[in-house]
Amino acid sequence: MLDRRRFAALALAGVPALGAAGTTFPTRPLKIVVPNAAGGAADLTARLVAREIAGPMGRNVVIDNRPGAGGVVAGELVARAEPDGHTMLLVSSGTAVSAALFRSLPFDTLKDFAPVSMLATFDLAIVVKEGGRLRTLGELLAQARAHPGQLNLGTPQVGTTQHLAAELFKATAGIDLQVVPFNGTPAVLTAVRAGDIDAALDILGPLMPQIASRALRPLAVLGDRRAPQLPEVPAARESGGPLAGLNLSSWNGLAVPARTPPDVVARLSHEVRAALGRPEVAQRLLELNLVAQGSTPAQLQARLAADIRRWSEVIAQAKIPRQ
Repeated sequence: MLDRRRFAALALAGVPALGAAGTTFPTRPLKIVVPNAAGGAADLTARLVAREIAGPMGRNVVIDNRPGAGGVVAGELVARAEPDGHTMLLVSSGTAVSAALFRSLPFDTLKDFAPVSMLATFDLAIVVKEGGRLRTLGELLAQARAHPGQLNLGTPQVGTTQHLAAELFKATAGIDLQVVPFNGTPAVLTAVRAGDIDAALDILGPLMPQIASRALRPLAVLGDRRAPQLPEVPAARESGGPLAGLNLSSWNGLAVPARTPPDVVARLSHEVRAALGRPEVAQRLLELNLVAQGSTPAQLQARLAADIRRWSEVIAQAKIPRQ
């Protein structure tokens, strides 16, 4: 009989894993349920990874887009799926936001899913109109301190990662400015370009065409380091002081239903991390304004739990009504 240590080693080496019933995994096509519409960064990331792991897994990996309700529809579908590794959920920083924002969910975000691996991280950025009066993050901070409550920082809808990140940035920097939620990224971009708001905070990817055309000027990214797409733009933490520890990069990853056999989780995690380690995959993700970032299941679990705690605190401090 195969002992557990040798079994785990074989699984991590890419040998087909055995489920609880002793059958070779996988036994049928796999599925990744994506809580976003087709064509967006989350969908494209899932499709890229699905294509890369299909060969090593010996099965097709299909994408099932289930957008809406803050990821609740997709989450409930996977939480109720057979815990055999064949159904995966694309989780993200938005998953943590939903866990913090919704009073009641049809699943427990930390107990009903078994993390597999992170997939990628992606930056948030603060931008202003090119040619406007604010040219650096230092100038924005100075203006906010000199004129409390007079500067406006636009974001997408209330309760999005971007909106909560703006509230956390404001609190961390110790400044008083008005966070103004709009009905989506296009409306935010229109407002900042028209000068209706002083600055905007959003995911870097949708901002890049406006930055490349010099319609918008990036003041800073909010992750722990400079974005590879914009190496000349500082990270906000480079400002030092209260922002020295700031790290607001977003992320996505994969999870399976809880009670999925550990050997199956290990196999999936190994194949995902192997795919993300291929240079061509990392380059394709970078073209989507994402940075390939695999992880162990334990690391993803820790990040998800930490984000739920963080966004719960932001929601409480900003007095954002829970839904």
